[in-house]
Amino acid sequence: MHLTSMVPAAYIIAAVLFILALAGLSRHETARMGNVAGMLGMFIAVGGVITEAVTTAPRGFWVTSLLIGSAMLIGAVIGTWRARTVEMTGMPQLIAMLHSFVGLAAVLVGFNSFLAAGTEGGVAHLIEVFAGVLIGAYTLTGSLVAFGKLSGRLTSKPLMIPGRNMVNLAIVVVCVALGVWFVLVPGLLPLALMTVLGLALGWHMVASIGGGDMPVVVSMLNSYSGWAAAAAGFMLGNDLLIVTGALVGSSGAILSYLMCQAMNRSFVSVILGGFGEGTTTSSGQAREYGDYHETTAADVARELTDAKSVVITPGYGMAVAQAQYPVADLAQKLRDRGVQVRFGIHPVAGRLPGHMNVLLAEAKVPYDIVLEMDEINEDFDDTDVVLVIGANDTVNPAALDEPDSPIAGMPVLEVWKAKEVVVFKRSMNPGYAGVQNPLFFRDNSEMLFGDAKERVQDIIAAL
Repeated sequence: MHLTSMVPAAYIIAAVLFILALAGLSRHETARMGNVAGMLGMFIAVGGVITEAVTTAPRGFWVTSLLIGSAMLIGAVIGTWRARTVEMTGMPQLIAMLHSFVGLAAVLVGFNSFLAAGTEGGVAHLIEVFAGVLIGAYTLTGSLVAFGKLSGRLTSKPLMIPGRNMVNLAIVVVCVALGVWFVLVPGLLPLALMTVLGLALGWHMVASIGGGDMPVVVSMLNSYSGWAAAAAGFMLGNDLLIVTGALVGSSGAILSYLMCQAMNRSFVSVILGGFGEGTTTSSGQAREYGDYHETTAADVARELTDAKSVVITPGYGMAVAQAQYPVADLAQKLRDRGVQVRFGIHPVAGRLPGHMNVLLAEAKVPYDIVLEMDEINEDFDDTDVVLVIGANDTVNPAALDEPDSPIAGMPVLEVWKAKEVVVFKRSMNPGYAGVQNPLFFRDNSEMLFGDAKERVQDIIAAL
């Protein structure tokens, strides 16, 4: 009983640490301490839950401890294995998969809570169960589809079935009706029917979102997983789970909003489908941009030798090639020669919010030369050379020049304003959003084909 009385205090400490974690993660310099605060808070939280469970469980101390310990051991083994084997390029899909687990947990907790308590909790409890299962079901399948798109198992193009928005609206209306039925006449049938519809809605909604919007989708699903966890907290009567879920849900929602602002798109437009339908003229024919100019690593090295100002704009291709370390080495060698080198990061570069920042921090690139899009865009006019390493959609001038483009209106890194632009790509294929990039065909642009890591190493050798 003495240990049980300490659980509320442990929950308060854990909640404070979670808030400190979010505060720490808001800046590069404090991100590591933010992670430490979050891990410490979770350690205390889990310890509090286990203490409460083993001291009050009707099964007895040892049986309950064995069940919880077995589950934690299995989870720890799988989690450690995945954490040690996942590449940075696989981090977005891993996070999407983890979100699906939260959704599944909310569904299972909801059904278990209803079966255990029935109607004893009253109308409020029934609403909590219904909302928790609905959010969990949507998060489960939506996250699985996001995992498939990010990992290449599913096409990145949006699923465009006729009347798709009306289908989604109809599912929502039916779910509301099932909710009323469930509250008035509690039973497994309306709950099960709603679960099936929730799973279908999550699958269809995310399948209808194009590849260019997937970074927003990841943060959106992060928010949904938080609300699903909060709903599970209400069903379980666990205050800390409610607080934690609310923190995750609200922070994910804010991040989704900020990313939508960065892409000049509304949250509703992302949900209703998005980028990935190609770039065509009003007649429906693909645009012709002319010929591109190919260059070599030796020529790029000569351009860099004569440059006074260089900006590097990385994208997902840099992550795929694991080129962050030679890129950091190249930047340092140029800085040692007196060249001003900076990095320009688009808010949705890569397939995960902050993906490029993490890669550059991993390669020990100084934080003060890593600038956001709004900070660097005004400087391209005075830049001698821009190295576009594995980026595509985030440097596409069609967003500003072509009103009929699927990415029209999206703010991009205006790299074409520099004197020279060198684009590192494996081929001339369009980017993840499926939109052709006229930057590649401009007179001041040159294409350097091949593996980004190898080409950067060739440039360093030529220097």
